[in-house]
Amino acid sequence: MNKKEVKVMQNILNVNDKIAEELRTELKEQNIQFINLMSSPGSGKTTIMERTAHEFGEKMCVIEGDIQTTLDAERVAKAGIQTYQINTGPFGGDCHLESSWIKSAMEEIDMTDIDLVFVENIGNLVCPAEFDVGAHINTVVLSVTEGEDKPLKYPLAFQNSQLCIISKIDLLPYLDINIEDIRANIKKVNPKMKVIELSAKTGEGFKDWFAFLR
Repeated sequence: MNKKEVKVMQNILNVNDKIAEELRTELKEQNIQFINLMSSPGSGKTTIMERTAHEFGEKMCVIEGDIQTTLDAERVAKAGIQTYQINTGPFGGDCHLESSWIKSAMEEIDMTDIDLVFVENIGNLVCPAEFDVGAHINTVVLSVTEGEDKPLKYPLAFQNSQLCIISKIDLLPYLDINIEDIRANIKKVNPKMKVIELSAKTGEGFKDWFAFLR
């Protein structure tokens, strides 16, 4: 990457950060909490959103990010909440969402009775961590099927987040995985990070997740 490319990238990030901060402030003034979910593909983000939607109903909305398809937005919408799909495929297939896109999406949503806004970021633990979308809380979803070393391999996502959800814990009896090792690796990267363990299949741990959101 040459100096010109670095400067262009810095300008893009500066503009993104400015819009993100404006969005964060605006939502705080409206008493709306904004949570950004980041993870690898298949971690269970969408299933978590489905269960969360059944709990909070029309008080929440979800902005779905994918390179292609509206499949996840359609799934979550069946719970009776507002959803908005952002596809990056037509714009080059970016592997992250940007704050300007989130702001535009929110302008299409009726925010009158909304208390919670979720962004289900594109499945990727690298790029989404580099772009501030204006969230009050960044959350990493890490499934037990991904192994114990993800926090060490992709530290930025964990360093830039306040919460880690360890998902699919119902599968632990069938895996050669030590959940305490996962927790230890999370704390190595971000000692202050809060950790919630849950299973979208059984519902275990969702009481803690809902309490966190309230």
